[in-house]
Amino acid sequence: MTYRMIQVGTGGRGAYWCSDILPPTIENELVEPVAAVDVDADALTNATEHLGLDGSDCYTDVEEAFAAHPEADFCTVVVPPWVHEDVVDAALEHDLHVLSEKPIADTLEASVRIAEKVDRAGVKMGVTMSHRFDRDKTTLRRRIQSGEHGPLDYLSARFTCAKRKYGSWGAFRHDMADPLLIEGAVHQLDFLADMAGERCATLYADTWQPEWAEYDGDCQALVEMRMENGRRIQWEGAKANAVTLNGWGEDYVRAECRDATLVLDSRELEAFPYEGDDVTVDEGEGTQLPLDEQESWSDVWLVEQFVDWLDGGPEMATNVADNLQSVALVEAAMRSSRNGEVVDVQDLLAETRQSVQI
Repeated sequence: MTYRMIQVGTGGRGAYWCSDILPPTIENELVEPVAAVDVDADALTNATEHLGLDGSDCYTDVEEAFAAHPEADFCTVVVPPWVHEDVVDAALEHDLHVLSEKPIADTLEASVRIAEKVDRAGVKMGVTMSHRFDRDKTTLRRRIQSGEHGPLDYLSARFTCAKRKYGSWGAFRHDMADPLLIEGAVHQLDFLADMAGERCATLYADTWQPEWAEYDGDCQALVEMRMENGRRIQWEGAKANAVTLNGWGEDYVRAECRDATLVLDSRELEAFPYEGDDVTVDEGEGTQLPLDEQESWSDVWLVEQFVDWLDGGPEMATNVADNLQSVALVEAAMRSSRNGEVVDVQDLLAETRQSVQI
């Protein structure tokens, strides 16, 4: 079945949705754009150019767009996180399903409110955690969870960059209080927790800003997570290093399993099987493992999963209720760094649910 959609947000990241993410699903007759919305009228040219929409179906007001197109089945939300709740509220008023960019919202409280409203409305909402569904991370996750290398013990990962000068990582991030955690860790902590195969029990984070970093907030971090199944995760994130070792999308992840060490580095995966004690090797000397093959990955694959869910297929792994875990990880990291204490992630989420008023 082809589902009719309204694209909310056509500038910035929304421009990429128009030019690269949606066209394959349009070509495969999974979605049909019927309208587009952006507060910047100039950005709507992305919708007319790439989505084939007529100018009369492009709007600068989301309520007007939703009211004018009652035939729509769902909307996307590709606008700044602090606007997400307003768009979702409008979508629910018009009985629309929702597919949103990460994060659910700009705060854990707003994210919990959105998840509760969606549940009460009885509609479906998914979140596009694109890194989790990258080809390389998916291959590693499948290798770990297949059990072919024995049980997982722990994960060690890094995302480190030379982006210390103002504007090198987008000027708005340099003005944020917690740019690395909010704009980076939301992806990394999500896919690492997913690889470990369980919810996070406790988290400790130490974040800081070196004197040479042109940021208003902390841009370096060390995070330790203990999962409910006992597995551990350690993550190193940095935006103000001397060089970029593992930049955006080129993450390093080492999975220590009973029977092998698996190393993912800049989209290449290798395995080092256990061959007895005192065996020393260097990275690059292991067995190269091919990355999995399939027709689509990342955001395009996520749109396909969402449509399949609307069609009666399995619930998206990144449905809004389950994705609260990822938002809670970021909030827990910020609180841990501020307070210097270990945070119980599930208690934090439960307390937030109790405190939120709908």
